[in-house]
Amino acid sequence: MTQANIVRKTYSKKKMKKLNNIQGFVFSCFPVLRFAIFGFIPLVVGLLMAFLPMKFNFDVISAMQQGFTLNNFKEVLTDPIFWKSIGNTFYLALSWPISMIIALLVSILLTKEIKGKPFYRTVYFIPFICSLVAVTLMWNVILDHKYGVANNVIEWLTGTRINWKGDSKWYRFGLICMTVWSTTGYKIIILTAALTSVNKNLYEAASLDGANAFEKVINVTLPAISPTIFYLFVTGLIDVLQEFTRSQVWDRLGGPNSTGITMVFYLYREAFTYSNMGTASAVAWILSIMIILITILNFALSKKWVNYD
Repeated sequence: MTQANIVRKTYSKKKMKKLNNIQGFVFSCFPVLRFAIFGFIPLVVGLLMAFLPMKFNFDVISAMQQGFTLNNFKEVLTDPIFWKSIGNTFYLALSWPISMIIALLVSILLTKEIKGKPFYRTVYFIPFICSLVAVTLMWNVILDHKYGVANNVIEWLTGTRINWKGDSKWYRFGLICMTVWSTTGYKIIILTAALTSVNKNLYEAASLDGANAFEKVINVTLPAISPTIFYLFVTGLIDVLQEFTRSQVWDRLGGPNSTGITMVFYLYREAFTYSNMGTASAVAWILSIMIILITILNFALSKKWVNYD
């Protein structure tokens, strides 16, 4: 090979490497650009709006001329409906342990040698991928006071009917039922995958020590899949704190005595019903701080019960 060919080949490699670097940079810009437009810029604007006197308008410039203020946060923190929305949100968090227990029991059964496991997994997972609006409307029919299937069964068993949408206690319980039905399938899939990776020798050792089935679950299964449970707990709690669709679709007014108003529902109503964008932005930041603090606390407490061995 002549020296000219060697130089030409070396130049070609450098040119190709430079072209690949440019292509990589261009493609990597798309997610960064998406975050900047739909993430970072709204974040900054929301922070500004939280400290601006914005009432019934979207004019950030004129609001900035009036100066920054804490009135939006004071208005939120002195509103009893806001504190009730926090209570409603954490009440709906009861759906997580209920769905988790059901998912764990079903997952353990699905690890056994039974026929049709792919079919069962698909059936359980379908509610999770369905539209929340469609699922809520379906449950609205099921829980209808006069014609709902649930009330027909309850009346046949007890002789009475439940006013799911008119009674505060039953309204929130109905939301929990919807949440459990929608989210259990996802937990089943994740837990089933975790259970299949548990070392079978641990169960054999437990059997030699005389452990029964319940003791194996407590002392072997749960510690082995504790990282998965922790992941589901953190993500599930964040999802609950962001609960909105089910409560808003079921009753756009927030249910009896505002028992269906969650924190995000409160935020939505302040922003798009009352046009208080400053107040809504303040609620968004309060919710964000709550999620961050709760997540940090969860990670700190996880050191006491999550086993990564």
